[in-house]
Amino acid sequence: GKSKAKAAVALRDGLAKRAGDLAQPVTVKIEDRTATVQPQDVGLGVDVEATVTKASRRFPNPVKALFGKTDVQPVINVDEKRLVEALKPTADQVGKPATMPGITFDGITPKPVYPATGRGLDPGRTGDAIRASWLRKAEAVVPIVDIVPVSSAADVDRMLAELAQPAVAAPVTINTDKEVFTATPEQIAASLVINSDETGRLTPHVDETALRAGLKSDLDRVEVQPRNATVGDGQIIASSGGSLLDTAQLAIDLMPVLPRATDRTVYAAVKPVEPATSSSELASLGIKEEVSTFTTYFSGGLSSPRSHNIIQGANKVDGAIVKPGETFSLNGFTGPRGYAEGYQDAPIIMNGKLTPGVGGGMSQFTTTLFNAAYYAGLEDVEHHPHSIYFSSYPSVIESTIFYPNLDLKFRNTTPYGILIDTSYTEGSLTVSMWSTKVYDSVTTEWSAKRAWTEPETVKVPAGPGCIARAGGKGFTQDAWRVFRKDGQEVQREKFTWRYDAEPHVTCGTPSSH
Repeated sequence: GKSKAKAAVALRDGLAKRAGDLAQPVTVKIEDRTATVQPQDVGLGVDVEATVTKASRRFPNPVKALFGKTDVQPVINVDEKRLVEALKPTADQVGKPATMPGITFDGITPKPVYPATGRGLDPGRTGDAIRASWLRKAEAVVPIVDIVPVSSAADVDRMLAELAQPAVAAPVTINTDKEVFTATPEQIAASLVINSDETGRLTPHVDETALRAGLKSDLDRVEVQPRNATVGDGQIIASSGGSLLDTAQLAIDLMPVLPRATDRTVYAAVKPVEPATSSSELASLGIKEEVSTFTTYFSGGLSSPRSHNIIQGANKVDGAIVKPGETFSLNGFTGPRGYAEGYQDAPIIMNGKLTPGVGGGMSQFTTTLFNAAYYAGLEDVEHHPHSIYFSSYPSVIESTIFYPNLDLKFRNTTPYGILIDTSYTEGSLTVSMWSTKVYDSVTTEWSAKRAWTEPETVKVPAGPGCIARAGGKGFTQDAWRVFRKDGQEVQREKFTWRYDAEPHVTCGTPSSH
């Protein structure tokens, strides 16, 4: 009881005093190669509760057990999957990836992929090595072992004959309460996934997203899309219900049908679906009026990669609701912003210089969203101004973003819900917050710019990786967010930022390789 609680407090205090040491990178030796991992990236830490419980089972006084002369080893947590992923680039230099079994489709022709033993990291043994060395600040020696897929070549041949080939031999009839349609062999091949789990065990399934995409024209005839309550043209747009075919269940129900030569029929239910956000929910949250709005501008129309990325982010966030007390995370809401998610290469800042990178332009959406939250009076939890100044953004009160390390977060500290409304034109992006007004106004007062620094000139080899820039001076500046209510100033919040000088970049002779 009390002794365990005291031990937990004492252990946490002890860990807090070593926080700097415990946050240092861990050195890992993999044969003749060396890698480092950041503890926070792989979930490496002491499990306080489990350690105290372990000590209390062996000794009547866990405080003395933990901090006396007794030998109680702390319980250490590590996410073995993330750990192996972090070490994979180094392990691949000395090992050889296993070929995991599966079956792919070339059109409607199944193609077997046979397993092959590889050399790599075993998650359990890798985790054990890290746990054993971390607190001792010792180098972790991680072994490379044989990675043998669970499913064999014979298993692949069996699945080829019993599932893959009959699956695409004929269409499947899908009965609904509204009409009957078919899944063609081509649609089946596009949605039937036959691959392996991380152990190399074959795990066939029908991918619901691919199935829904393949059946889109049929679904359009039987489905009515629900409409969320939202805002548009300065007013609340009411919600309405819909009805959707249950493709998640259909994907499951198709699996026992696909191996059959006959009786290839399945029933799919069309179910009523409520909107994710109803009109009554908006009303109950007090979402009734625009409380802030902010607009930034861009060039190049909507067709440039940078504009494409801005609009991609805006469409993703449009209509999001932040309830009272909730913290909105832009990274958490959008997830990764890579090629697979539809983002394109556009300029980003790397090492103080502009260079092409996937998702470039998202910082403009981030800045616009940050300012809308800022002028709505919401609490700034996390934002990161750019390292160099862009005149298209308000100085100090602007933000970049970089998944997953740099995020934009704000907390709804009002008693009302917040609805985020995004819109755009050929040359502008607007983010508005809808709620119930809490403040008469939220404004900004800036100090004069000071502590100027001069840019350096940098010559970069000509090519797609070089973006010439005139450069600009660096400076430091303050901004005060001023809250007014009932005619009085009720709060003043200071933000300070130092911008680096932007290098003057010239593109020289192309580098030779």
